[in-house]
Amino acid sequence: MEINMTPARVLSVAGSDPGGGAGIQADLKTVTVLGGFGMSVVTAITVQNTLGVQDIYPLPPDLVARQFDALATDIGIDAVKTGMLPNREIMAVIVRKIREYGLTKVVVDPVLAAKRGEILMSSDTITMLREELLPQALVVTPNIPEAEVLSGLIITSREDVRKAALIIYRTGVGNVVIKGGHLPGMKDDSLDILYDGDSFHEFSSPRIDTKDTHGTGCTFASAMATLLAGGSNIREAVTGAKDYVTAAIRYAWRLGGGQGPVNHLAPLLMSSPCGKGGLREIC
Repeated sequence: MEINMTPARVLSVAGSDPGGGAGIQADLKTVTVLGGFGMSVVTAITVQNTLGVQDIYPLPPDLVARQFDALATDIGIDAVKTGMLPNREIMAVIVRKIREYGLTKVVVDPVLAAKRGEILMSSDTITMLREELLPQALVVTPNIPEAEVLSGLIITSREDVRKAALIIYRTGVGNVVIKGGHLPGMKDDSLDILYDGDSFHEFSSPRIDTKDTHGTGCTFASAMATLLAGGSNIREAVTGAKDYVTAAIRYAWRLGGGQGPVNHLAPLLMSSPCGKGGLREIC
């Protein structure tokens, strides 16, 4: 088997999830499975599991900056994915470092709240995200609740998604992908909508009946970053990331007493002898 000796270098700037389903841990798994070289700048230590987020401890901004510098000045960075940026000070560091190193393939997952409702970003940090980070980004990937916060609209239909995407695009971001997993009325399909500044593109997949979807937002954004780092265009990256996340949800792990993590290894297991009889079987 031929091994790529110069993989795409993908940096995840996010919080640490000790449960391994989201944040830095999910990002590194995703980048690795998709053939990239994953690196991390940890912005916060969280206390969480499948039942919820119990606490968040932001790291000192100077330590965040030093992590970024250490990687950029040695290994190099082809693409960046940002996740949890818990306060204005850390957000300002990341905006400054993106500019300093001339990074253009920036994927912003606007982690405004966890799926279970815990607020993960302050209101003044959300303002900075709109005004300073999004103009530096190639793409932003909000879900419906996050798109409502960023656009100021209540989203209940496809048309509302398109209106919200237009509003968010006006922040200066290059592309907007609104993930439609929370869209009312979509019982059988999961619909994501991309606005690239010229036109809208829809990406649909069958909805999977499961509660084990912890980490899907992180996984989608880091998959996009990896594909963009490897040379994919924006539509190819959305398609590939959606296919990857769909497989990871379909074969999600049943772990913990709450919302379990997706299976980041699913694409690898599906192509291996172990996956021939179904991923839930023991090989």
